[in-house]
Amino acid sequence: MKKLKFKTFIILLIILTLFIISLLVIFNYQLYQRELNDVKKDLKEIETIHNNYYIVNDDVIIDGNNMKPMFINANVYVISFDSIHNITNITSYTDNGLSNAEIIKLATNFLNTNKKSDIGNLYTSRYAYYLTNKNNLIIMDNYIINNKLGDYFRMSLLIFISLEILIIYVSNILTKWLTKPVIESFSKQKQFIVDASHELKTPLAIITASAESLELEPTEKKWLDNIKSESERMNKLVTDLLDLAKSENMEIKEKYNINNLSKIIEKTSLTFESLIYENKLEIEDNIDKDIMFSCNPDKIRELLGILLDNAIKHSTKNSKITVNLYKDKNNIILEIKNKGKEITKEDQEKIFDRFYRVDESRNRSDNRYGLGLSIAKNIVISHNGKISVNCKNGYTTFKVIFKQV
Repeated sequence: MKKLKFKTFIILLIILTLFIISLLVIFNYQLYQRELNDVKKDLKEIETIHNNYYIVNDDVIIDGNNMKPMFINANVYVISFDSIHNITNITSYTDNGLSNAEIIKLATNFLNTNKKSDIGNLYTSRYAYYLTNKNNLIIMDNYIINNKLGDYFRMSLLIFISLEILIIYVSNILTKWLTKPVIESFSKQKQFIVDASHELKTPLAIITASAESLELEPTEKKWLDNIKSESERMNKLVTDLLDLAKSENMEIKEKYNINNLSKIIEKTSLTFESLIYENKLEIEDNIDKDIMFSCNPDKIRELLGILLDNAIKHSTKNSKITVNLYKDKNNIILEIKNKGKEITKEDQEKIFDRFYRVDESRNRSDNRYGLGLSIAKNIVISHNGKISVNCKNGYTTFKVIFKQV
């Protein structure tokens, strides 16, 4: 289980981390492309500005014809040169820029590369270069863009670290949530093996001891009676286990035929009348007529049989068992009610678990292994229903709710 939880945690962590990284990469990539396009556009506009406008002060440029102002947010230098690359003029569109010597050095280095333009990496490259058709080299300082992209990148890292901490926390919670059913199923499976082994161990030990005693005292019939009794007990347990396995393997969406549920419940209830009277009990049926339901009739009979048998075993003498069947809006309700010792809240939560018995000693003597209600629950689930138990004022009621489609 530890390996399963660890693998689940790692997979969730990787998936969520990659998702966050993808979002941040897309965000920074789009921002970079926008800045890159702006730089290219600015270089083109600067060429036009240099040819048609003149500086008024600092970063304001005026169109000589239309008196239209243009604003430059970066330090820009335009270097004019002749056909053999001798610099003839330097125009600086800033008062706080590079010296002429520094500008000449940058221009010379670029001209030696024989490139038309070079913007470089906007995260690291300080200057962008553009060579015009009129022997002018435009150099634009990318200092502001460098800082802007750097700030966004650092902000992205901080966001990533913060979200990664949150992702670790969320992954841990999701891991517990996702693995909980598996862990519970595994625990129940282990408990099932332990319980089944425990139940089989006692009759096997008695059979073995009786067989050994029979060898010593062949004339003693009681040893044969013990072997027969315990064999029958084991046969009952194995049969119940097979029924439980079958009920658990029933598909919830199995196609059933429409049946008259009222008649199925009524006839099944009648078969228990003699047993109920033998136990000095009464039975009362409150069954609405002709309730149609898509179901497996045999499984419904088995379900009612389990619930009635359970009611008989746990009813006080001279009390009444009530069977109710009625419709409530789009639901069909089946209730089995008996008077007897109330089931505690703690037991109500466990009563449908395999091998769980409220009265351990009594059930063991009656060859009852705590599998009946588990089988009943699986039958209800296979019919897309719900089963519950409620105890109030000395009465225990098992309630089954079927959804009528």
